[in-house]
Amino acid sequence: MSVILKNAHYIDWKTLSFTRAHLFIEKGKNGKIHFLDDPEKFPLDADILDVQGKLVTKAFAVGHHHAYSALSRGMPAPRKAPRNFYEILKYIWWSLDKALDKDMVEASALATAMACAKAGATFVIDHHASPNFIAGSLNVLSEAFEKVGISHLLCYEISDRDGLDKAQQGLDETASYLEHHQGLVGLHAAFTVGNDTLKQAVELAGKYHAGIHIHVAEDLFDEKDSLKKYHQRVVQRLYSAGALAFKKTILAHCLHVDNTEREIIKNSRVWVVQNTESNLNNSVGFFRSRGLGEHIMLGTDGMHSDMIRSAQAAYFGGQPFDDIDFSEAYRRFRNVHKYLNDNEFIGDGENNLVVLDYDSPTEINADNFLGHFLFGLRAGHVEHVISDGELIVKDRKLKKINEEDVLAFTREQGRRLWEKL
Repeated sequence: MSVILKNAHYIDWKTLSFTRAHLFIEKGKNGKIHFLDDPEKFPLDADILDVQGKLVTKAFAVGHHHAYSALSRGMPAPRKAPRNFYEILKYIWWSLDKALDKDMVEASALATAMACAKAGATFVIDHHASPNFIAGSLNVLSEAFEKVGISHLLCYEISDRDGLDKAQQGLDETASYLEHHQGLVGLHAAFTVGNDTLKQAVELAGKYHAGIHIHVAEDLFDEKDSLKKYHQRVVQRLYSAGALAFKKTILAHCLHVDNTEREIIKNSRVWVVQNTESNLNNSVGFFRSRGLGEHIMLGTDGMHSDMIRSAQAAYFGGQPFDDIDFSEAYRRFRNVHKYLNDNEFIGDGENNLVVLDYDSPTEINADNFLGHFLFGLRAGHVEHVISDGELIVKDRKLKKINEEDVLAFTREQGRRLWEKL
């Protein structure tokens, strides 16, 4: 069923111009929106919502997520307290991902998709890992996201850290998935990927006209390891291997890249994704955009699914360290749409919209919207969400699935996961 939004206060996400109008939203991938004079005449089978007094704008998208971590919230402490970033990975995340099975992966994806939808995000770029459930894992994620109504760009986190056999399984899963889906070739980080695996991943990206999605210099350990083993810094090594030749390539974090690496990134066509809260949580440093170019977008790194929160964290966290003002925070927040559009990925068309029940105590207009965006808006203001022209959240309730049933499933899988840990 098509959707009509009556009495909308529509905000163009590119220009921030405000228009009062009735909107007809086409259903389907990359559908359009149309401004109507009289919504009562067009069409009869539409789902009509009166959004008088509400703000309507383009839905959000997550530039870098880890759905596999969704069941970690509240989990028991690791058996050994990590002393550094490498030990955080070893004792927490690499223990968790190895414990995941098919049902846990499905539960993680459903929980993530639900959280994204209710926070206004209708598209997710995800970086997945489950070393003991690799074959078919991306299809499980894809189907779970689609049950909720979330479009996606997935990859499997290929790594040598669990042995070359697991790395090959990751390459095979990636190839199998890319035969029938849009996606990327995922790599964990350079310090867990040998030259042979890196070479095969780059060849795979070329074969399927995809790109690489990899963590880069999240911690200084990554750079030190690269210099010790390969006598190159991380970005130089990736450049030499051809990983930066694809305009679809995503480099997550990039905290500890030096000026030479920044120049390489700037002169390539790749994208950098900033994950401020995760960096703060792991005490790995602060993001600095200087010298990286314009291709910077925002992610959550699995911390949560709230992109408004990520934009606000990028702004506030960047004040002492980064060149970021109101407009730059918003530009990075919306840059994910440019990445998706420029690379012709489907699922992030005009017919992805969010309705915000934002009853501001002060006037809101095109001139001061960014002040409201950074200091006023919250995910809690999301009332309705339209994905590919379909209403997936209405009155803050999910429409395509039974939320109570799904939460019962995710909690059971969470208990199973914690017992294994």
